[in-house]
Amino acid sequence: MLLGVDTGGTFTDFVLFAGRALRVHKVLSTPHAPEVAILQGIRDLGLSADALQVVHGTTVATNAVLEHKGVRTAYLTNTGLGDVLTIGRQARRELYNLQPEPQLPPVPRELCLEADTRIGADGSRLAGLDEADREALLQQIERLRPEAVAINLLFSFLDASDERTLESWLRDAFPDLFISRSSTVLPEYREYERGIATWLNASIGPRVAGYLERLGAQLDPAPVTVMQSAGGTVAADQAGSKAVHLLLSGPAGGLMGARYIGLQAGETQLLTLDMGGTSTDVALVEGEIRLTSEGHIGSWPVAVPMVDMHTIGAGGGSIAFIDSGGLLQVGPESAGAAPGPACYGQGGERPTVTDANLVLGRLRPEAFLGGAMTLDTAAAGQAVGNIATQLDISLEKAARGIIDIANEHMAQALRVISVQRGVDPRAHVLVSFGGAGGLHVCALAEALGMTRALVPVHAGVLSALGMLAAPRARQLSHTLSGDLAGFEAHILEKELGLLADTGRTELVAEGINEQDIETAYSLDLRYHGQSYTLTLPWQGIEKTAQAFHQAHEQRYGHRLTTPVELVNIRCNLQGRASDITLPEVDRLSAQTPEPLYARLPGYENEVSVWRREELSIELEITGPAIITEMVATTWLPEGWVCKVDRLGNLLLERSG
Repeated sequence: MLLGVDTGGTFTDFVLFAGRALRVHKVLSTPHAPEVAILQGIRDLGLSADALQVVHGTTVATNAVLEHKGVRTAYLTNTGLGDVLTIGRQARRELYNLQPEPQLPPVPRELCLEADTRIGADGSRLAGLDEADREALLQQIERLRPEAVAINLLFSFLDASDERTLESWLRDAFPDLFISRSSTVLPEYREYERGIATWLNASIGPRVAGYLERLGAQLDPAPVTVMQSAGGTVAADQAGSKAVHLLLSGPAGGLMGARYIGLQAGETQLLTLDMGGTSTDVALVEGEIRLTSEGHIGSWPVAVPMVDMHTIGAGGGSIAFIDSGGLLQVGPESAGAAPGPACYGQGGERPTVTDANLVLGRLRPEAFLGGAMTLDTAAAGQAVGNIATQLDISLEKAARGIIDIANEHMAQALRVISVQRGVDPRAHVLVSFGGAGGLHVCALAEALGMTRALVPVHAGVLSALGMLAAPRARQLSHTLSGDLAGFEAHILEKELGLLADTGRTELVAEGINEQDIETAYSLDLRYHGQSYTLTLPWQGIEKTAQAFHQAHEQRYGHRLTTPVELVNIRCNLQGRASDITLPEVDRLSAQTPEPLYARLPGYENEVSVWRREELSIELEITGPAIITEMVATTWLPEGWVCKVDRLGNLLLERSG
């Protein structure tokens, strides 16, 4: 049996695939020890570890970075370059603020160590390490007692011998020290981005490795794999050393799930909306999931491959408040899992988006989590009522205001990922998932001029489902620079083959059959004088250059006659995905279900309330209506029609 587990900020989601049957489950997350919620869910499902394979999406790495809770980490680089991470790119967050808030450096100055060695830009040796360097380094580490060390030397992507020497010295003297070196984490040019990636990997590595080790021991003998930021999985015992690749672990699962559902429904042009309790992730899927090496986590650039998405602090748990100017604001602060929204009855008193939806009747208090958790309507009304009192408006207007502001935040995020990149969202389907997405999907589609939306089957746990559909994978890269036309094809193919051999060896060690591994090569290209690159599939020298010219013209509206420069080579390897098949709806001729009816503020007539599991595929529901299910609720406003496809997905379409 395959079990997908997605640990979110508010809930931990479970999807169990056994044969052709799917079971879903949710429990409240336990941020202090995420494995507690996982073990609770497994007990709730009545499962035994000896009959499971677990695929896990974790927020441990992300939270450690965002909350600055990495371990004490030393940064080791060349003489004179100890301040590179502190100086950064000299980019100002607030361009016109003459007195910006000071930012703490990633690594305190006393933990920035320097080694007197140097490789030139052409790979030549300018200075080397000796025994005196070894003794000095070991004395510094003994005095500073860090838990991890990040090694980042100039041009280590050309010659990694010095980094390997430093690592061996440290491992021999301090066997418990967690060590990351840039030549394995990110062997690419740009020492700042490479240094940040290496430091992040070292800083959060012990936290991630310790958590996965505890989880693996408690789930033994079940094999555990972990979702990576680029959409593939890796064995848990290898994931700790690759912690920087787990920063978008959960969201990547959601995108894999959305793409999988989209293909099943015959849709390949998707805008995705993953709205959970704490944040909302949006992304664009056009056949394949887009990857980027220009992502950010908090204020830090993360140059390792990850799914290309935009994240904002707007979720069901986002807190509404009145700012100093007397205006209503929503987020980014969240009520999280504890105490949670006021309606959870766990001591929360501040109003949230979830409370506003409950006040408006769009959430049914008796149907939350299939009735396993009853929402406190009075507490929600009191929390939102505080906003209404401060603004001197009705309770209903206050709740609608909270929803409208949250919707505008999410609509703007969707515009960033589509309109601002030259993509017309009206040609796409808005795919909504996450526990709160269905309550807002129609309003967001209208805001972008879209007429179609899709709420997948098991939308509230789609990230966990996507993890089951994800293959074992590796994304490898290496800087290889020069005029593209100056390379011979067989030289490039040899270098690409070396990358593939490294990834193939790792996948085979995880038990993947070598014949099942698919390999795809690509190049990062740019015109001479440019700073940024476009990534194109490898098709030979001339065809790849032509493809670059076309891609550049499509993206920027022009092409140049200057030479095309190769910057990095890339290799994507993946094994065969799990063979899961969603069961089809077997209610073709079922008796038409009878809905319940509820009074909602602002509606003269009663609104129909449907249970999703009872819907037949011939049924057509006209808004306003509420569709409840075990892990989510969908709000269908006036002017929208809902149909159910053969897999149980809700197909929403604007009428008129």
